[in-house]
Amino acid sequence: MRLLGIVLINAWFWTAIAADKKLPLEETSNELVDLSAVALVSPDQIRQELGGDLPSGFVVVRVTLRPVSDKPVSISHDDFLLVDDNHGERSRPFEPTQIAGSSSLIVSSTGARTGGSPGQSSRPTWGGLGFPGGGGSVGNSSTDSSTAEAKLESTESKPNPLLTILKEKILPEKEISEPLSGLLYFMIEGKVKSKDLRLTYKTPAGKLALRFR
Repeated sequence: MRLLGIVLINAWFWTAIAADKKLPLEETSNELVDLSAVALVSPDQIRQELGGDLPSGFVVVRVTLRPVSDKPVSISHDDFLLVDDNHGERSRPFEPTQIAGSSSLIVSSTGARTGGSPGQSSRPTWGGLGFPGGGGSVGNSSTDSSTAEAKLESTESKPNPLLTILKEKILPEKEISEPLSGLLYFMIEGKVKSKDLRLTYKTPAGKLALRFR
C-alpha cells in the first residue's frame, strides 16, 4: 500500500507538470477578461523597449488586458505573479520607485536598508538593488568588514530619467472597460529563458495562467 501510494503521488506530480507545460502561449481568457503578454528577458529587448538598461535580474512583461463582458475590470499589480519553473523563482511586480526611486539606499555588512518617504508603496524593497548600469541582486549584499557601510544618498534635485520612463510605460492600476496595455517589471535571478516563465493573473472570475514562447 505504501509503494502504491508513492507511485500514485509520483504519477499525480508528473501529470501536473505535463498539464502545466500545456498552458496557453501568450494569451488566455475567461468570462471577464482576455489576457495577452510578451516577456522581454534579454538586455537588448529591454533596452529597445525602455531606451535604457534596468539593473540586472529584471524581466519586463508587456501585458494587454481586454474586458470581454459588460463588467469593468479593476487592475492591480498585486494580482500578477511571474514564476520561473526551471529555477523555482517567483516575483510580484516592482513599482518604478523601487527600481529607480530617489530614496537613499544603505548597504552594510549586515545587509541593506532603504529609507522611504511617506506614502511610498508598501511592496517589498530589496537590498542590493543597483541603479542603471550598476547591476544588483535580491537579498543581503555580500560585503566584508573593510567595507562597513556605503551610502547612496537621495538626490531630489536630480530626477532619474529612467524613473520617468518606467512610470510612463507601466500598466496603470485602474478600472477599465476598454483594452489597456502596459509593462510590468519583475525580478527573476539567474539565467532566464522565456519558455520557462509562467504568468498568472488573479481575477474575480478565476485565475488565468499562460506561458511564453
